[in-house]
Amino acid sequence: MIARVLIIAGSDSGGGAGVQADIKTVTMLGGHAMTAITAITAQNTLGVQGVHPIPTDMVLQQIDSVMTDIGVDAVKIGMIGSAETAAAVAARLTQPDLAQAAVVFDPVMVATSGSVLAEAATIDAFRALLNRAMVATPNLPELDALGGEGAVLAHGCSLLIKGGHAEGETIIDRLLETGEGEVARWEAPRIETRHSHGTGCTLASAIATGLAQGMPLEPAIARARDLVRLALLDAPGLGAGHGPMGQQCVRNDGLFTGPALNQITLPASDYAASVAFYRQMGLTLIVDSPDNGYARFEAANGVTLSIHVGDGAAGGSTTYLESGALDAWVAYLARRGVRFEQMPQDDSWGWREARLSDPAGNRLCLYQAGEYRRYPPWRI
Repeated sequence: MIARVLIIAGSDSGGGAGVQADIKTVTMLGGHAMTAITAITAQNTLGVQGVHPIPTDMVLQQIDSVMTDIGVDAVKIGMIGSAETAAAVAARLTQPDLAQAAVVFDPVMVATSGSVLAEAATIDAFRALLNRAMVATPNLPELDALGGEGAVLAHGCSLLIKGGHAEGETIIDRLLETGEGEVARWEAPRIETRHSHGTGCTLASAIATGLAQGMPLEPAIARARDLVRLALLDAPGLGAGHGPMGQQCVRNDGLFTGPALNQITLPASDYAASVAFYRQMGLTLIVDSPDNGYARFEAANGVTLSIHVGDGAAGGSTTYLESGALDAWVAYLARRGVRFEQMPQDDSWGWREARLSDPAGNRLCLYQAGEYRRYPPWRI
């Protein structure tokens, strides 16, 4: 069954953080996102212009609605709205129908822009949520506001300390357990960007999705960190302030368990001719190493294809490149001198295909299959 993740958090009208970031993250990781919205905010990349807390009874009603019908495997808690709501949510999560759900608590207090999102009374009420959480994910200022490592661990939950607010070129995230201290740490170079709105929300919801999918905590954190870093690198650059991340661009990057076809290397005989050919096909050159006879290209869906001079004999396999507008793509290439052995035609298995070879003789099929690629009428 698909992993069911309940997000209890505030709405970000700018789409960078809050439930909007959570939904994008859960969806990209293959889970089903559900929400209990605790507050409506008017905000953009420059800051928060207004906050409207949702009444506690309505927050609980949202939780009950999804729990009684769909079910919940994991819960991600972000902006909680009020002290009353924090206490009520904590009590609700201890009831038998939700007692087995893994809870990830991201104690949101301040937005990336600096706007305050939690008052002192609400922060005090976070203790009840810490008692229920499997793991808490504060940044350094939030950890200080909660009383430090010992105060959080006293609640019996795991503690992931995010190091993004520390100085230095290296980000260090540390996982601590009650009675054991530090049990894991991750280090990575800092990604310099102002488009980091929603990093905490994304990390916590990615961890929750991993736990809902049955992953142990440490691998779930490791995968979540990879997703956050990729989303930072893929940020679309929107807005004049702290812009949103690019969760929608994170795909085919080893974030799923099990085999996933993501990279093909084809032999080549003439480096320059093969590079020119695949660039003409519309792939983006991302590695260019003529001294090593190696180049790598990226397709529109994130999958990569590379060519390597002298890497075996050509012609033993066929590489398939998919397009939702096959005829227009083939016509465009033909006008620019690409020679096809077969122009687009409909085949009995429901695909429309055109065929050609690259300069080294590797066979290619350009095709359009729509739903028939994964869901043909004869699918098992």
